Amino acid sequence: MTSRHYDVVVLGSSLGALATAAVLARRDFRVLLLGQGQRGASYRHDRFSLLRRTFTLLGNSSPAMKRLLHELAQSPRFRRRTQTLDPMFVLSMPGRRVEVAPDVDLFSREVDREFPEVRQLVDELYATFARANAAADSAFERDAIWPPAGFWERLETGRAAAMLPFSGSAAPRDLLGKFPSGHPFRDAVTVPVGFATDLALPLDQMPPLVVARLHGAWTRGVSCLDRGEDELTEFLAERIEAHGGECRLGGRASRILLDRGRASGVMEDGEDEPTGADAVVCAFSGEGVADLTSGEGITRQAREQWPRVTASTGRFVVSLVVKRAGLPEPLGVESFLLPRAGPRPDPRRPVVHLQRMDALSPAPDETVLAAEMLLPLRGPLTLLEAREAVRLTLEEHLPFLDRHVVALDSPHDGLPLIDRSSGAERSIDRVHLPDSGPGPEPMRWQWSVEPAGYLEIAGEPVRGPIPGTYLVGTTVLPGLGQEGELIAAWAAARLITEKDGRRQKMRRQMWTKIET
Repeated sequence: MTSRHYDVVVLGSSLGALATAAVLARRDFRVLLLGQGQRGASYRHDRFSLLRRTFTLLGNSSPAMKRLLHELAQSPRFRRRTQTLDPMFVLSMPGRRVEVAPDVDLFSREVDREFPEVRQLVDELYATFARANAAADSAFERDAIWPPAGFWERLETGRAAAMLPFSGSAAPRDLLGKFPSGHPFRDAVTVPVGFATDLALPLDQMPPLVVARLHGAWTRGVSCLDRGEDELTEFLAERIEAHGGECRLGGRASRILLDRGRASGVMEDGEDEPTGADAVVCAFSGEGVADLTSGEGITRQAREQWPRVTASTGRFVVSLVVKRAGLPEPLGVESFLLPRAGPRPDPRRPVVHLQRMDALSPAPDETVLAAEMLLPLRGPLTLLEAREAVRLTLEEHLPFLDRHVVALDSPHDGLPLIDRSSGAERSIDRVHLPDSGPGPEPMRWQWSVEPAGYLEIAGEPVRGPIPGTYLVGTTVLPGLGQEGELIAAWAAARLITEKDGRRQKMRRQMWTKIET
């Protein structure tokens, strides 16, 4: 028996987990969220704030995000906290620099200057993207279960999926097929997609819906929060608690408890008694759910038909505090740095996604950079070599950067933090970084899915492998990145709400036409 009982326990602090908890708390469910040991996006050393993850608010233009803010009655408030990026991102490659601005005329001038030979093809491509994203918006506005399971869900979701572009057998597989092979504008389209998706595929094999949707997320207006992911986490945690839920971002469940083969609660670390729950929502994979039950309770269907989702590419991040004098004035908030091309790709010169976070800068003449590369688990580059590889790409594009670095670190390789704030270089062992931990921290993963999931964008189902569990992490719709987490959160919230007739009736009667 337990003296504590919640309608729903949510494990994890990802966007999908927080969104699910906020929606269910708004619908009068008693919700407990445990952060499951996931650390915040930033960590401190001395006076410096460093970043362990990059974060771009790409899901802000998604219908799922708009529905979330609408149901929470927070659209105007959230809009006031965000800023629109101009340019949306900068692409820097040897001999070329392209600013992708929200203003169509400015972007056209950039194309005329850097890629005049393919100007007509670029216009045709973006017209295709505009049509594709308008159709996708209409499809994802539907309150459907993505990916569907069972006859009725497949029927309902299939009606919405019929509106999606590039879903038929006659659809083109390569949206860039008209561009000359090896043309640099191909990178301008696919590189941002590669960093936005959670699907681990070569860029030339990415499904066309993923390319159109995620490049559209980068080019339809990108918003940002001053403190990035930490600010979004605080915003959603505040909404959960405002509607009566509990958030323990530092809490962790060591075990999911079962009753007659169904999830019935969790055992929290440091607690003597279990915490009961009618449903358990998890921000990690089905395999992680099974680990928390020691393999017990898995349904026969899950054992026989569960898709194989494998972590195959990690997001390796190097965080730097640098003097502003070492950076070019037009360096954008979001940049992609492509290395000099050779006869064959050099893994020691990776493509880098560079993010600038002025709001975290410890001094007016300093700023914080987060440099992210995609590191294949079985690639030629080891974890201990990744930090140096990122540094080489940065120096190729920012030749004066090294002499202006004040602090440099990566939480993923276990190597010491480099501190130059006193003038001399000091190596700070990780045991002296209380916010980071004594050893290497896991990276965020991109996933390989076998066989390919629903519409080639899906991985695992929303219903977990154990009755009473639900998945809302990056493994559900990895192809859609952030938007996929939000769509999975809506699906899980709907399934849980439908099981409670009283709250389902209350939801139908809830006044949502006007936000108050």
